[in-house]
Amino acid sequence: MFPEPDEGNGFLAEHVADLLRSHHELTGSHLITPRGAVSQVARLAYAAPVVLLSHDGADDPLLTYGNLAAQELFAMVWGKLVGTPSRETAEAPERAERKELLRRVAENGFIDDYSGVRIAADGRRFVIRNATVWNVSDANGVRTGQAAAFSQWEPLDG
Repeated sequence: MFPEPDEGNGFLAEHVADLLRSHHELTGSHLITPRGAVSQVARLAYAAPVVLLSHDGADDPLLTYGNLAAQELFAMVWGKLVGTPSRETAEAPERAERKELLRRVAENGFIDDYSGVRIAADGRRFVIRNATVWNVSDANGVRTGQAAAFSQWEPLDG
């Protein structure tokens, strides 16, 4: 798995570049304006107020990235978040819906209207709205997983 993004590793610039490039190629829009060095863009993505997550392409995908907003929302530090099966971000009753979502994304390249209930590591439940979920490919066009970005969520618990 990836080390926590920092100055020393360029904020995982190569992985973040794959996330952002794939998003732009599929949707035609930029999550982060690509200005400056790739490490500078990766730093902006890590600190962005939008939640940005990715998982690998395994049958039971593991989370490979979660920016600071994702870590806060899901109540997991980097070392706990990365490597967690992404299915664990949804409660058991929601997992069938999540599996169907990922199938639709795999077939269509992306969706930009996903809403669903998620659960943080501390048990807080929340609903995300208008999430974009897309297939991620490396610079050679090889599919490496999927990613999600969203900026709208609200708690479900008191």
